[in-house]
Amino acid sequence: MTGNPQSEGSRQRARTTATPRQVAFDVLRAVTDDDAYANLLLPTRLRRARLTGADAAFATELTYGTLRRRGHYDRVIALAAGRAIDAIDPVALDVLRLGAHQLLGMSTPAHAAVGETVELTRRARAARTTGFVNAVLRTISRDDDVTWTTRLLEGVTDPDERDGIAHAHPAWIVHALREALTREGRGSELDDLLLADNTAPRVTLVALPGLCEPEALGDRTPYSTRGARSAAGDPASHPLVAAGAARVQDEGSQLAALVLSRARAVVPGERWLDLCAGPGGKAALLAAEARAGGAVLVANEVVPARAELVRKALHTIDPAVEVRVGDGRVIGVLEPETYDRILLDAPCTGLGALRRRPEARWRKTALDVAPLASLQAELLRSALAALKPGGVLAYVTCSPHPDETTAIVDDLLVERPAEVAPLDARAVLAGIARTPLDLGELAHGAAQLWPHRHGTDAMFIQLLTRR
Repeated sequence: MTGNPQSEGSRQRARTTATPRQVAFDVLRAVTDDDAYANLLLPTRLRRARLTGADAAFATELTYGTLRRRGHYDRVIALAAGRAIDAIDPVALDVLRLGAHQLLGMSTPAHAAVGETVELTRRARAARTTGFVNAVLRTISRDDDVTWTTRLLEGVTDPDERDGIAHAHPAWIVHALREALTREGRGSELDDLLLADNTAPRVTLVALPGLCEPEALGDRTPYSTRGARSAAGDPASHPLVAAGAARVQDEGSQLAALVLSRARAVVPGERWLDLCAGPGGKAALLAAEARAGGAVLVANEVVPARAELVRKALHTIDPAVEVRVGDGRVIGVLEPETYDRILLDAPCTGLGALRRRPEARWRKTALDVAPLASLQAELLRSALAALKPGGVLAYVTCSPHPDETTAIVDDLLVERPAEVAPLDARAVLAGIARTPLDLGELAHGAAQLWPHRHGTDAMFIQLLTRR
């Protein structure tokens, strides 16, 4: 008897549609093997697998939660397996990480967490490790996360190491965050910050001036005059986002762009420069602000692929914006005293966006800071040379690390006191924020935003002017 074609087709789709665990596993493998970015890859995989609602939410938490606490789970796995992490098959290790998060970080019943996760080893053609994976997960399932953490802390006395184990952060990052809070006299907030880094943030949208208003997007954000909270689900499905009138953008990034565009009244004909514009989020907001005030924006990006993303981001706002591919370190030589306003959103460690980029904390090391700081200093000096006398320069990093923020600015001000002067970014923020911002005291009027205090990425903002 011939089967019902529609039923057979449904069965075939069911066999080929990935489960939430399979989607999470695929993303983890891509992150491990190809240095993929989970926040870019996961939405695509969810759409491809047609996962929505509770299934999509499960896959999202499983992916991001596992990546966010990967170092913590690796310690637990090594203890439960009785062997070093680098002695475990990489495929089996990713399966174990997923299982550990279900057992210790989610409310998944143990039998489901173990059974369904072990099944992944068979689908991943790693059947030879099935028994090992099953044994390790069953060992982990016998105790809760508090008990495992207590074991991991035994004999550890260094405070940075202890906080790193307790909150799934590398010790060098804990140390940097502790220093950054202490410079504000807020060192007691460290636990709150580390907890915030491990909490998935709400998605925020920016309503681009002249294209839409934030009220059309959802509930307003507390500080940005252009911000709104995205509703549940894929923000790309919102008609205004799809049309290019709004974008997904953290509220801290919005404020960093608005501090520059609204530091003073715009004079028609001003020339603005976004020195490191990729992938185009801040450039889009600046382009809309420039157009509204009669200014002209130039967007520069050193990586051609990222420059193409900038072009796409700006096309619906102002296709006439010039997007260049070039090394920002030579702009000051090629175009001295050319621009009225410059945004330098400098390449950095990204320690301010750990809650949005869950794998980032395990990718960087303390050795990455010095080369980045050197690059930041070069870019800042180039930007200053390209700034007109009396112009405004915003030095911005998505990192609160002192070596990438206040140290860079201090060095410049000591080196060139007759050429550059600080402006009060805190005062500008106070004038544009919808509600008061609780900002710590930093030298030179710099402003530091924080996930635990403001619900934003940890953006550092310093305004400078050329004398």
